Amino acid sequence: MRRLNLFLLTAVLLYCFGAIAVMAQQVHVVQRGENLFQIARRYDRSLEEIAQANGIAPPYIIHAGNQITIPAPGGGTQAPAQAPAAPQPTGTTTYTVQRGESLGIIAAKFNTTYIELARLNNITNPDVLAVGQVLQVPAPAGTTTPSTGAAEPAPQPTTGTYTVQRGESLAIIAAKFNTTYIELARLNGIADPDVLKVGQVLQVPGAPPPPAPEEPAPPQPTGPTTPTTGPPPPSTANTSGFELGGQALSFAHPGQMKNARMSWVKRQVKWHGEPAANFQHLINSAHSNGFKVLLSVIGDKNQIAANPGGFYQSFAGFLAGLARGGANAIEVWNEMNIDREWPSGQISGHNYTQMLSAAYHAIKSANPGTMVISGAPAPTGFFQGCGPGGADDDCYLQQMAAAGAANVMDCVGVHYNAGIVPPDVTSGAPVGSSGHYSWYLPRMMQLYRSFFPSKPLCFTELGYLTGEGIGGLPGGFAWASGNTLAEQAAWLAGAVHRLRGSGYVRLYIVWNVDSTYWADDPQAGYAIVRPGGGCPACDSLRIAMGG
Repeated sequence: MRRLNLFLLTAVLLYCFGAIAVMAQQVHVVQRGENLFQIARRYDRSLEEIAQANGIAPPYIIHAGNQITIPAPGGGTQAPAQAPAAPQPTGTTTYTVQRGESLGIIAAKFNTTYIELARLNNITNPDVLAVGQVLQVPAPAGTTTPSTGAAEPAPQPTTGTYTVQRGESLAIIAAKFNTTYIELARLNGIADPDVLKVGQVLQVPGAPPPPAPEEPAPPQPTGPTTPTTGPPPPSTANTSGFELGGQALSFAHPGQMKNARMSWVKRQVKWHGEPAANFQHLINSAHSNGFKVLLSVIGDKNQIAANPGGFYQSFAGFLAGLARGGANAIEVWNEMNIDREWPSGQISGHNYTQMLSAAYHAIKSANPGTMVISGAPAPTGFFQGCGPGGADDDCYLQQMAAAGAANVMDCVGVHYNAGIVPPDVTSGAPVGSSGHYSWYLPRMMQLYRSFFPSKPLCFTELGYLTGEGIGGLPGGFAWASGNTLAEQAAWLAGAVHRLRGSGYVRLYIVWNVDSTYWADDPQAGYAIVRPGGGCPACDSLRIAMGG
């Protein structure tokens, strides 16, 4: 009996000492919708501390249910002891990429960084990796494997230096110098491109490119639709307030839009190299009818694939021309996380942020009053994460935030058009995937706000689909088969109360006003102007906006 008591006492003491040892550390269980940035803020730690303590590499992807160790304040002695530095490799060998592996995962296997692997293999985009691809990797220490890698690439000419400013990321700086963030990381020996300090001096591949050449001011039309008196609508760079608008495909119903208390019209522009003057009529027609105009602009994804840096700069010059022409807001691209709009193999929030940065600086140089709205990722859980072939919007937003997108936009673009429940409901959608946030407006708002808490949201598409009065919905849209026309009107109005009441939504664009297309993509089912010309939602929106 004494032996048993002694055993129990020893066990209790060991347990207590173990508990004391870990008290300084906490373990946080990741909840749905959380990201590493939020967790770091919650425990008053830096992102780098949390990531290092848990062995999480950029872009810091975590999932609900993960256990995150919170290190002691200030990196105290309670933090796990660091393993001794591994011997440096003496050569290289080869490794074949397996399904599901990223460059970061492979780098960890060989005790190196993904930047170093990218340098060793002359990879300019670490998000692009193919199953079966053969990589040069560091040989284990102590081996005599001769180096079989390609010769070191010749150093780039560095004709200048650049000092990091507050709020800048490596991707933002790369866009200024018409290069990529991976090239800047290699050029400066940066192992983690997400760790950058204000005042840090970087080697850069030349002086900043000159501003995009100004396009000549387009001639003003002299027809009857040209406004003859009064200034154009006021600047919209101020992100305060809440306003309503609609996406018009033909802009044939300005009277009904005004009846709904819409003050904005959204028009989509597809750019294939034309001058900005070719689209001036979209701006003029909006202004002459008393609307502010949001231009949602996309280009040719094949041109991105061929020459990303060159395309970003020419695209930015085109957007600058639209800003000079009086565009009140510009949405830079549309749903850039899916391969319908961005080249497969290059889908990445970091890559998009380089485009956004080039666009932002060009637009603001041309017209500081033009509001810059980020593209709105397609809300989806289809990809189960983020990869170069396609990305879910939650981790894509995380990549954008890590690349510094908050510093190169005025408003965060959001799309919500999968509504089958009222706009104040957060669960219980009548579908098999009812747990996913994209079915619920409040959860979408919360998610997007969590990544960019300092920026307002701009819902550049928000609509409810119904086939009532038109016909049966195609198979891919059968989830909306129970929606009625009365629900569409009520839910659009309810969204006004939800968005305006949040205090952080700047703009609500109804998707859509007037489409008549009805086929594989039933856009007419979203239209508020229905066959025959009626608009029940116009009345409900007017009441929601205060009459």
